[in-house]
Amino acid sequence: MNLIDLDRLDLNTIGIVNEIKCSDSIKRRLLDMGLVKGTKIVPVLISPSKDPRAFEVRGTIIAIRKEDAVKIEVSI
Repeated sequence: MNLIDLDRLDLNTIGIVNEIKCSDSIKRRLLDMGLVKGTKIVPVLISPSKDPRAFEVRGTIIAIRKEDAVKIEVSI
């Protein structure tokens, strides 16, 4: 199992959330959106400025800033 930060996951590659190391307020929002350990997450779009990126999580598209994505560990 390879562990990388979410910001390094290539487009259209499935990652599995392993750990969220964000601040408590951001972590709570991500958990409320269904981003929990074991959840599949797929990068689907990178904005022209490269930040934020859009990810598909449980059939929904969410945007996550790079500063938060580097604190989310996924396995590929």
